[in-house]
Amino acid sequence: MKPFAIFRKTRELESQIDQFCDTVDQGGLAFKLGITSYLEGDTAAFEDKLKQVNELESQGDSLRRMIERRLYTQTLIPESRGDVLGLLENMDQILNKCEGPMWQFAIEKPEIPNEFRADFAKLLEAVVEAVEALVAASRAFFRGLETVSDHMHKVMFYEKEADKVSTKLKMAIFSGDLDLARKAQLRNFVEHIDNIADTAEDVADRLAIYTIKRSI
Repeated sequence: MKPFAIFRKTRELESQIDQFCDTVDQGGLAFKLGITSYLEGDTAAFEDKLKQVNELESQGDSLRRMIERRLYTQTLIPESRGDVLGLLENMDQILNKCEGPMWQFAIEKPEIPNEFRADFAKLLEAVVEAVEALVAASRAFFRGLETVSDHMHKVMFYEKEADKVSTKLKMAIFSGDLDLARKAQLRNFVEHIDNIADTAEDVADRLAIYTIKRSI
């Protein structure tokens, strides 16, 4: 399967799509490092990563809009334009899902008991692995379909792992001695983090449909 015709017409657009994928990937990594820093009590490092995620989210929006304009103004791949735009818009949601919880950590400053920190770290690991697999699958979609499935199954695997850890973590939270308000707060933070993996799975499901359409 050959790459999209757009890549035979303009290297600049290819570069922009690569940059967009890089931005989503970096957003996931910065999110992981930021929340890890929060768990370790390193406020300065957390705030630095929060700033980085904010910048990456803005950068992702700008790149997506530039790609959209180019696809329309240069009338490129009209038969697949909707699928490409849909994929980019859905991937952009990953950055939004990373930014939101970080602001909530910054605003609410929840105290994470020591007994829950290891599972928070495991949840972060699974979530970011799902994001990285999605980015790899998306790159494959633009470069050739042969390896898309090699990455897609990893998205599903890590999303399920994230669900397992989040369920275990919420059960531990509610079986403990914390007051109900703190339990509810911690549960919300677990769910906000886990939602990133859920979003990655949703995007992967759509990507699977786009891939089938391209292969016909």
